[in-house]
Amino acid sequence: MQKGKPEKGTRRGNDFRKNQAKRKPHQKPKVEKPQSNQIRLNKYIANSGLCSRREADMYIQVGSVTVNGKIINEMGYKVNPTDEVRFEGQRINPEPKAYVLLNKPKGFATTTSASKGNTVMDLVANATKSSIEPIGRLGRNATGLLLFTNDDEFMRKFTKKGVSRLFHIELDKNVKPADLQKIREGIKIGDKTIEIEEVSHVKNASKKEVGLKLKHIGNKVIRDLFTHLGYDVVKVDCVTIAHLTKKDLPRGRWRHLTEQELNTFKMI
Repeated sequence: MQKGKPEKGTRRGNDFRKNQAKRKPHQKPKVEKPQSNQIRLNKYIANSGLCSRREADMYIQVGSVTVNGKIINEMGYKVNPTDEVRFEGQRINPEPKAYVLLNKPKGFATTTSASKGNTVMDLVANATKSSIEPIGRLGRNATGLLLFTNDDEFMRKFTKKGVSRLFHIELDKNVKPADLQKIREGIKIGDKTIEIEEVSHVKNASKKEVGLKLKHIGNKVIRDLFTHLGYDVVKVDCVTIAHLTKKDLPRGRWRHLTEQELNTFKMI
């Protein structure tokens, strides 16, 4: 037996060879690569739900996809989460579509800006990881239903076609029947005529309270309307948005829209 080297076939010799095999004296330590938030363009498109990755490559090749306004034909091109990606002119988003309904309390501004104090975004912070935004506005002291989404096409339904919303409004004094009739006929303020779908006194309430249905997505139009007629608005509460109501949704709470509710919106 050679001195200093275990004999082949013995237990000591086998253990020696196993230990030698485990040793990698020249192996370089692993260096962690910095993580990147970039994603391949075809995956970005596929994640948006439009098509498969393979189909996305075909659309990229024919020039149907732009990134930040520039047509991209390059296979394997990577985009950042903040890039604006459009598919045949329509902006797309790889995040899961989210639709959140909030029963807004007083004291929260309808804005995505963190510099405005308490905002509605604070109330829906745990609703979804998707980057949702409010549709329309309710004043800081207004209450009631407010919708949030990251679905641009869904949001356009409100901004272009319009979706009916019913408001319960309290004024500083009794509202005259003649003024209600003026509202029904349409009131011109400046160069715009404010068209209302329905207006009436609230049943079993004082004459200071009226129900108003309209398709405008901001509530400033409500204050402009009644200020024009000589009233001060005391309270504004959004009671319904299309077929959505406050049933089983306490003030300050939110919920996700159901599949049936979304399907109903598609028919509007």
